[in-house]
Amino acid sequence: MGRVDGKVAFITGAARGQGRSHALRLAQEGADIIAIDIAESIPGMDRFYQGATEEDLAETVRQVEALDRRIVARKADVRDYDALKTALDEGVAELGHVDIVSANAGIFAFGEQSQQVTDDEWDMVNDINAKGVWHTAKAVIPHLIEQGTGGSIILTSSTAGLKGTPNVVAYTASKHAVVGIMRTLALELAPHRIRVNTVHPTGVATDMILNEATFRLFMPDVEHPTQEAAAEIFATTNALPIPWVEPIDISNAVLYLASDEARYVTGTELKIDAGYTIK
Repeated sequence: MGRVDGKVAFITGAARGQGRSHALRLAQEGADIIAIDIAESIPGMDRFYQGATEEDLAETVRQVEALDRRIVARKADVRDYDALKTALDEGVAELGHVDIVSANAGIFAFGEQSQQVTDDEWDMVNDINAKGVWHTAKAVIPHLIEQGTGGSIILTSSTAGLKGTPNVVAYTASKHAVVGIMRTLALELAPHRIRVNTVHPTGVATDMILNEATFRLFMPDVEHPTQEAAAEIFATTNALPIPWVEPIDISNAVLYLASDEARYVTGTELKIDAGYTIK
């Protein structure tokens, strides 16, 4: 018996990184998957890191199917509510229901003092990280209520959703907003036995963090900083002496919140941060 046997999980940003990891971990424990990703680079983000691709999304499908689970994958942008809802509705029609939601899609833009952030950059980050989470919830909540069987919604925030973080004002604002969304939805949906929580990772070893632009944020005087050099500096930001956690560490937290083990857990900010927020 898996911990989420017979459940269907709706995951945004599922083409790679944490999203793919969540899909695989939930599938390992018996869930079928509705996987959504924009699956292309976002204009304006190229100077930070490249976006996922359709090939990445296809690889998520391949790996989930290798676990003998069903998966419906669609290319959709969380900023486009109609496209997101259509993709979700198609997944529910094929798989029969939806029980678990991982609003994971997000971007990380950084490197400038707050007064230097452009309106376009602010809008891009907040439209994906905050509005995209709202769109995800807005699309799925009617399904969960109509089914009448409860559910678990897990919103991906960040340590930057709990404390100020220099040089990432738009990102920090967006991840604080996710906490506000969670707290409101937890109250609104509790009568329907729908639980809503956030997860708060420290740096995670994905393409979002493991790139030269992010390394340079911590080593601005180094032209081509290496991952090895960056790891030494990253390790000083956490209480535990590690530079970053792995995607599976966040996926295990998502699995817990999705499972009946957390049946009375709602309105909670779950930190997987190696002690970052207590330093």
